[in-house]
Amino acid sequence: MARPTNKAELLGLSRKNFELLTDFINSFSEKDQNSEFPKGTMNRNIRDVLMHLHHWHLMMIDWYTIGMKGEKPEMPAKGYTWKTTPELNMWIWEKYKDISLEDAKKDFKSSYEKVRRLIEKHSDEELFEKKRYKWTGTTSLGAYLVSATSSHYEWAYKLIKKAKK
Repeated sequence: MARPTNKAELLGLSRKNFELLTDFINSFSEKDQNSEFPKGTMNRNIRDVLMHLHHWHLMMIDWYTIGMKGEKPEMPAKGYTWKTTPELNMWIWEKYKDISLEDAKKDFKSSYEKVRRLIEKHSDEELFEKKRYKWTGTTSLGAYLVSATSSHYEWAYKLIKKAKK
């Protein structure tokens, strides 16, 4: 499906891809859900992927909270630039590598619901008008939300599918 360009599409595709991802994960046995991926990926298992998504949700919420107060959020995170995203992702992996898959699933679902509520608060114009908010630069709030939800869930689904072949 094409990238969402309005609120209904964003809510619909983010829910669809969230459910597709969680149903796909739950289709594996508990043993397979906890098994390691083949060597060569930074995210070594399903838990790592879910915590990666969860942390990016949290960063999105933080950017939003700071940006909507009229301040400039540090993006993607304090001490990192978009060019150093691989290092940031490694930091995320280190931060969460010892939590359980069960907790990862709960955290992912909880942060997904928070981002979803954030989307629901806004109109199409507020979400998809470029340059509407100073903190989003030349893009739209919706573009950030698509990247943090539906597109990211699609990436995760493909990564897990490839790792589980």
